[in-house]
Amino acid sequence: MERLLLLESWLRERFRGKDFTLSAASTDASFRRYFRVTFDDGTFIAMDAPPEQEDCAPFLRVAGLFSEAGANVPAILAQDISQGFLLLADLGSTTYLQALNGQPDHSGHEAHQLYSDAVGALLKIQLASRPGILPDYDEPLLSRELHLFPDWYLDRHLQTSLGASQKVELHGIFQLIVRNSLAQPKVFVHRDYHSRNLMVTSPNPGILDFQDAVYGPITYDLVSLFKDAYIRWDEERVLDWLIRYWEQARKLGLPVPADFSDFYRDFEWMGVQRHLKVLGIFARLNYRDGKSAYLGNMPLVEDYLRKACERYKELGPLLTLLDEWEVRKPQEPKVGYTF
Repeated sequence: MERLLLLESWLRERFRGKDFTLSAASTDASFRRYFRVTFDDGTFIAMDAPPEQEDCAPFLRVAGLFSEAGANVPAILAQDISQGFLLLADLGSTTYLQALNGQPDHSGHEAHQLYSDAVGALLKIQLASRPGILPDYDEPLLSRELHLFPDWYLDRHLQTSLGASQKVELHGIFQLIVRNSLAQPKVFVHRDYHSRNLMVTSPNPGILDFQDAVYGPITYDLVSLFKDAYIRWDEERVLDWLIRYWEQARKLGLPVPADFSDFYRDFEWMGVQRHLKVLGIFARLNYRDGKSAYLGNMPLVEDYLRKACERYKELGPLLTLLDEWEVRKPQEPKVGYTF
């Protein structure tokens, strides 16, 4: 409540004599909150990022980079970094997820167009990539993310303790995954390029929640987009979309492998890293932050993980471990979307 009063006071100073209303626009998995500021003649979005928990500087830096690349990100209209407030252009209230849920035919033309637009914007961002601008998606960061899986998913969610041999096996698997990630060509990586962070706008899409962007594996954002934790697409469609991306990337000179099978393998292995991380994050959101809704998205992520492990013999030991842990899995609510 105190933060909301501070935000209202800041807005009244900027818009003296103008009446407005505040309404919740969205929340995310961090401490940031977003409010829609409605005037008689239009709307803006106010970001509340408590300085003791959030830093606005990365958001401002990445907004500039992505905008320069030609991507549609919210314009920064005003800022007060000391208080943790930003005033942003309003990209509307319809996410990809909401638009897709509202389709009478989930496999129709609209979905294809939305994802073609998302790939087009991603290609612009990747083409603008250069080293030394964003933090590297390096071995320490990749490893920290992977360890969210044993720390939160296994320990807290499944309430299972790893034996000595299981720890050794899991460590070896993590090393293989990190090695593959670091060997991939590097570009700017949004890190959460999925249906809840893409808005239906003109030009399409509007891109949100990019403040954690890094310089890392070229397949990472494709995993976020096509193996979305909130929407299931059939594998044939994902393969078609991925081939279309790969063909465009090659024509534009992006550093994708010349052989699509090599590119697909990188995509699948990158997915394993992300899915392990996401399972840990969803568990942490529930047990630490009280955000239980994310538990309903776990089954889809678990399914992505198992299918990738079934395809590659090097990941067989992880599949064996998943089978051992399966018996400890609590019953989760059946929440999700199948298209």
